[in-house]
Amino acid sequence: MEFVRTKSRPWFESVEEGHRTAADDPLLIQRSGELAIRVRAAEALLAAAARSVDAARADLTDDSAADASLAVAAARGAAAEAAVETGSAFSEVAGTRAALDSANLHRHWRDARTHTLHDPVRWKVQHIGRHTLNGTRPPRHGLL
Repeated sequence: MEFVRTKSRPWFESVEEGHRTAADDPLLIQRSGELAIRVRAAEALLAAAARSVDAARADLTDDSAADASLAVAAARGAAAEAAVETGSAFSEVAGTRAALDSANLHRHWRDARTHTLHDPVRWKVQHIGRHTLNGTRPPRHGLL
């Protein structure tokens, strides 16, 4: 967001409404808030997953392993979505200057997207759904 505060220019309609900088633009403020909420939600799920893993390590049972796996899967899914959405939205929020090769900011989206391909979130969502609806434990193969 430092880029938006220091390098982005406000949209002309925002200037006409009296906003002097891109960081003052109410639509960019709104979008930045939405993105921050997504990131905070992913961080909260990560913290919850860490607690579940710690609990499973302290008393490993089929149920504690399943709970930890599902918590990690939820955190991974939320983090992947937040990273890709934030990376994509950055260009929208930061403006055309952010797309310049000299800024080298596109690498953040590319890196985030690449990390999401390692172990597909769609399978994590399937296992979470199966457990939620049917009580089916996820597989214990280390990739959930």
